[in-house]
Amino acid sequence: MRPGAREDAIGGIHDGALRVSVTAPAERGKANDSVIALVAKALGVRKDAVAIRAGEGSRTKTVFVALDPEAVRKRLEENDDARA
Repeated sequence: MRPGAREDAIGGIHDGALRVSVTAPAERGKANDSVIALVAKALGVRKDAVAIRAGEGSRTKTVFVALDPEAVRKRLEENDDARA
């Protein structure tokens, strides 16, 4: 995760991890809230279906999504195709 970025964006999967940039600063959970909102929007799920399970104070986070991993991968690929 990269807080304080120019725009909210998902940069794809790199080394098995999803790269996420958010404009929110890394203070008082603002960036974490933005990560949850961005991931939920990209996957087409409600925000309460996404949770940060580890790394709340770190740039590297473990995020839980209430979808099976293959569905997550497919939806991310579809979003990537839509931007191209």
